[in-house]
Amino acid sequence: MALLDVVLQVGAGVFALLVTAAVLVVGPSRLRTAPRTVRANARAVAPVFIALVVVLAANGVIRDIGVELSWLIGLNITGYIHAIEGSTVAFVQSFATPALTAYFGFVYIFGYVFLLVFPLAAYAMYEESRPLRVVLFAYITNYGVGLLCYILFVAYGPRNFMPDMVQPLLYNSWPQAQLLTSQVNVNTNVFPSLHTSLSGTVALLAWRFRGVYPRWTPVAVFLGVSIAVSTMYLGIHWATDVAAGALVAFASVEAASRAADRQERGESLMPSRLRELRE
Repeated sequence: MALLDVVLQVGAGVFALLVTAAVLVVGPSRLRTAPRTVRANARAVAPVFIALVVVLAANGVIRDIGVELSWLIGLNITGYIHAIEGSTVAFVQSFATPALTAYFGFVYIFGYVFLLVFPLAAYAMYEESRPLRVVLFAYITNYGVGLLCYILFVAYGPRNFMPDMVQPLLYNSWPQAQLLTSQVNVNTNVFPSLHTSLSGTVALLAWRFRGVYPRWTPVAVFLGVSIAVSTMYLGIHWATDVAAGALVAFASVEAASRAADRQERGESLMPSRLRELRE
């Protein structure tokens, strides 16, 4: 029941953020035409959406056996990461205050979920399908790269590797959060930071498509940076994880754009009768 309480709490908070952003960012005019545009975009990106669902399902299945597989074939890089950056995370935590802990805890949980979900809803209500298509491809790339890295590399976060220097600030301030995070991750899966890569991806795409929703760009960039910092401040990720996550974000955006280009070129070559049947 405790897990359900946390899920409901996070769901309610994220829903409130989504409704607020829909009104302020998407705007009343697009909200009024949403049923028509969402249906059209759903048809246009259906194959990519199905691919994302498959990747997420595979992540869920492989995560259960991934830890054992990682210990069999993976490389434990925790010591190397620590040798590179030392006490960087402990230095970040030296600035900790109750207010900062509350803020970074909020953006790590609530802000992260909101940041990933809102672009899907907002771009689904846009008149063209390309932004939504690119976002879906970018998410697929992020989760695919993350899953591969989590199998190939074993890496403990700083709060686990040096608990005498780094505090688990999120779980100290909100112990119930561990009920939620334990459902989607394990202690050895910190390289790269998927929080950073996905948040960075959303921020980069918000900038790339800044003409679509100008108000969304500063929000996405600010939240993306805050989430990346929160992973270190809360003692969950190393700075190395964050840097690697940023690289994954840049690569994912580029790969997603190219994949969308290829798919759109293929659709343009599709016989008109076939396109009509799909629509």
